[in-house]
Amino acid sequence: MALTLFDTDEYRPPVWKSYLYQLQQEAPHPRRITCTNEVENRPKYYGREFHGMISREATDQLLSVAEGSYLIRESQRQPGTYTLALRFGSQTRNFRLYYDGKHFVGEKRFESIHDLVTDGLITLYIETKAAEYIAKMTINPIYEHIGYTTLNREPAYQKHMPVLKETHDEKDSTGQDGVSEKRLTSLVRRATLKENEQIPKYEKVHNFKVHTFRGPHWCEYCANFMWGLIAQGVKCAGLNSEGLYRVSGFSDLIEDVKMAFDRDGEKADISVNMYEDINIITGALKLYFRDLPIPLITYDAYPKFIESAKIMDPDEQLETLHEALKLLPPAHCETLRYLMAHLKRVTLHEKENLMNAENLGIVFGPTLMRSPELDAMAALNDIRYQRLVVELLIKNEDILF
Repeated sequence: MALTLFDTDEYRPPVWKSYLYQLQQEAPHPRRITCTNEVENRPKYYGREFHGMISREATDQLLSVAEGSYLIRESQRQPGTYTLALRFGSQTRNFRLYYDGKHFVGEKRFESIHDLVTDGLITLYIETKAAEYIAKMTINPIYEHIGYTTLNREPAYQKHMPVLKETHDEKDSTGQDGVSEKRLTSLVRRATLKENEQIPKYEKVHNFKVHTFRGPHWCEYCANFMWGLIAQGVKCAGLNSEGLYRVSGFSDLIEDVKMAFDRDGEKADISVNMYEDINIITGALKLYFRDLPIPLITYDAYPKFIESAKIMDPDEQLETLHEALKLLPPAHCETLRYLMAHLKRVTLHEKENLMNAENLGIVFGPTLMRSPELDAMAALNDIRYQRLVVELLIKNEDILF
């Protein structure tokens, strides 16, 4: 099969994706060679594929019936150790077999010997049939063409910034004055002028974990098929985590994170080595904002923010929201800007984490703002507006800040 993916530097649609998937489908299927005799001292975690202490010659004879045939034998030279013997490429291959609650010959662990052999046959077949192809994938990665080269790349909103028109006080062709257009345009212009100073330059460390993908899956990073039954690759356990900020972490560990910051400040260790569950970190962040004596959206600015949420006209709503932001102390405004930029990035992974701006508004509305009213009913009525405020801040983050 002719492969022309890397004949040119120009990125082409990956029509070749089906090639590796086709190879996986063509791989030999496992065929267990059962032992007809009762074998003494057979480990309880092996079945009738265990043949006891038999020679390599006898093993080779038993497996010669078909590709994919397999059995387990005990080593004659090292009693108590076990070998998976597998027929592939018209020859018998032997692998030291281990068990620690799951079966493995390498890093991957399997619930059953059958799954281990299935995955092994797929890997052997693909590596045999597509060795040169895989080598080319490694030498010539295409991820540079699909936007994963660096996190310091130009922001997406910058590329799609609306064209700014000069507005005047005279009426437009419809007879309406241009006040609304001027309001929104001024916000966009301010965002444009500030964009170079508001985009932080940093390198974000991913939290990659081994992941089992169900069904055919292609790597979003290099756009290649990920073969095998389990643990086909790694997936970032950060922004793609389903229910991010909605799912609660273990409360005791969230308190541990809080005490770590109280004790160590910026030196607190919240890395994946300390807290594997991302929901612990997100829970600690929400707890921090809830416990602030003065909310991030302060009591003084609260009425103006609620007022903006009640306005129906989109342009006037944004203008009022922008005025509300001016009422915040500088530290509060900067913190809110940084948080909204983060939550906007969360929404860009909505298909994976199922958290859009509306869902995040439900989570963060009561967390970031609290009614100064003591009347419980009045505060309860404001909840829907609190949600809407945060939703608007997330969706218009690039314009408002």
